[in-house]
Amino acid sequence: MENKIFKSVNDIAADKKFAVGNDLVHLPTFLLSLTEPFKNKAYTPTEIAYCDQFSESALRYASTWAAKEAVYKAVKQLDPKALGWKKIEITRDKPGGQPNVTLHQHPGRFKISLSISHDGDYIWAIAFIEIS
Repeated sequence: MENKIFKSVNDIAADKKFAVGNDLVHLPTFLLSLTEPFKNKAYTPTEIAYCDQFSESALRYASTWAAKEAVYKAVKQLDPKALGWKKIEITRDKPGGQPNVTLHQHPGRFKISLSISHDGDYIWAIAFIEIS
């Protein structure tokens, strides 16, 4: 019986078709790194335009960063190739709307569900990814 359970667990792990990633950002610490060079290195022009439209743009940058990190961590479990920060793009259909993910390096390869939340000085994001 024990060998059958072990074999089943190994079969599931070997046939991995999903992954989960999450990230927690402490806003005061994040603000120390939020410089123009960092923005230009880590964010796409679309993400920068989205974040800059808000009076509290730092919160939007932090939430987008947490989302990128969560997606990155999940994707790395399924595909260990390097994935640059601008290859992960977080967009929304409207201000404050549901976040969507575009992986420019893997178009259509993954189904991604993303959730972002913030409370006080903390921003949290979680990404569930399934191979399409």
